[in-house]
Amino acid sequence: MVSYALGLDYGSDSVRALLVDTATGSEVATATVLYPRWAKGLYCNPSADQFRQHPLDYLESLETVLADLWQAAPAGAAQHVVGIAFDTTGSTPIAIDSEGQALALKPEFASNPNAMFVLWKDHTAVKEAQQITAAAQAASENYLKYEGGIYSSEWFWAKALHVLRADPAVRDAAYSWVEHCDWMPAVLTGTTHPSKLRIGRCAAGHKMMWHESWGGFPPNGFFKALDPVLDGLRDTLPAQTYTSDQSVGALTAEWATKLGLPAGIAVGFGAFDCHMGAVAARVKPGVLTKIMGTSTCDITVATYQEMADTCARGICGQVDGSVLPGMVGLEAGQSAFGDLYAWFRNLINWPLQNIALSQTVLDDTTRQALIKEIEDKTLIALSDEAAKLAPGQASITALDWVNGRRTPDADQTVAMAIAGLKMGSQAPQVFRGLVEATAFGARAIIERFRAEGVRVDSVVAIGGISKKSDLVMQICADVWGCPIDVLESDQSCALGAAIFAATAAGVYPNVAAAQEVMASSVCKTYTPNSDTAATYNALYQNYLALGAFVNGEAK
Repeated sequence: MVSYALGLDYGSDSVRALLVDTATGSEVATATVLYPRWAKGLYCNPSADQFRQHPLDYLESLETVLADLWQAAPAGAAQHVVGIAFDTTGSTPIAIDSEGQALALKPEFASNPNAMFVLWKDHTAVKEAQQITAAAQAASENYLKYEGGIYSSEWFWAKALHVLRADPAVRDAAYSWVEHCDWMPAVLTGTTHPSKLRIGRCAAGHKMMWHESWGGFPPNGFFKALDPVLDGLRDTLPAQTYTSDQSVGALTAEWATKLGLPAGIAVGFGAFDCHMGAVAARVKPGVLTKIMGTSTCDITVATYQEMADTCARGICGQVDGSVLPGMVGLEAGQSAFGDLYAWFRNLINWPLQNIALSQTVLDDTTRQALIKEIEDKTLIALSDEAAKLAPGQASITALDWVNGRRTPDADQTVAMAIAGLKMGSQAPQVFRGLVEATAFGARAIIERFRAEGVRVDSVVAIGGISKKSDLVMQICADVWGCPIDVLESDQSCALGAAIFAATAAGVYPNVAAAQEVMASSVCKTYTPNSDTAATYNALYQNYLALGAFVNGEAK
């Protein structure tokens, strides 16, 4: 009998559902739904680095996307689904009350941004992250040694501390906090109550300072010394964590009805999008999986023997089983990749949007359609012209830190810079400099991995940019000096979730067996051009020098 696995990928702007045949690995149907409140810019304040998402966006979009999926899938397919699993952005935590209800779902907090999910790119907690880093480095046990040694404002404890300090009402109502990737499975299995809540290894190990060597999370005294508002929060969190190949529990009858699925099917433990995407990409030691979208997330794995006693500095953590059970998962990434290109597109289109088209006699619908058409064509045109330039011809050096720096060495206080601008510098030249900047930022991550003894021989790329831009991908291959395989699947993160769903449902005995059938094939390979190596090596040194100057490290 045919059986299907369902993967749900919660991105920054939308949720994507993917139905996969567990016997053949074929992607049977897919659907995507935008978050309605997020699309309106609600609860966000970009000028203050505040990005919040309402839990109703996640819940309502889940029902909508599955309704759309069943319209695209073969008739009756829903009744043959055996398991479901989620991946999400992260760290994306929310405060819950003593009954496990997300605060924003209560009437009194329905419009309070502090009661909502704090999105991964929210950087309001820079001060708190710095304080956590200083406290960990001063402690007798450095609780950050498995998280790169530097805590980030993008992560769980900094965000919780910032909100608890900033909002007395939330502080009084909050009993605990939970990550989005752990909340979704809990909702569907009826285990949101703190006494029933179980959490995955991925978020806990990479963002929440969990490690088995100190019995779970750092002791309450560590957090209480940081700020009394954290007193007791640690003790509300489950000490045990689980890898994503295991089942949280069974889908409740209530949610089965809402989603059109059979009650009782397996719901897998959640993880971050990049980790599950790496599984769809057949991640293995020596292969770095790079998820290339608005930001990037870089994932690789290593054996216990390869890692030994190594604590890699300046990355986003090394966690046993966060990617593949039985291996150490390592994470890094850039806070902006496609976002940098989008920033430049919006910058140069500002007069078009705010002067030229705003003063036309077009009706609003036609005006907005025209603006979107031009915006969609802007990056394509820039790429076409930038491709005509030889490496170094633009004489522009830029940093990719427009949204701070995630790795190596997290620092959300830094800003980007552009050097080498002249009267002859036109938009395509600047754009080429920005593309090279993102490639250099990625190279810095690769070199840090290698410096810490983590092997990187080749790269597998997934995400929208990897399929859309030959210019970006070829420059990356040339700058990194290694081949890049691009996956066939357009929904790699959701595919990884489906692989875990099939494993949690018992269709396969382990993740490796599921990967053999369900993982994605490669559609294209970019090979580095040896003729550009010397030029890009020199340009990379300029990138490092500019970064040192911006950091105040220049001699």
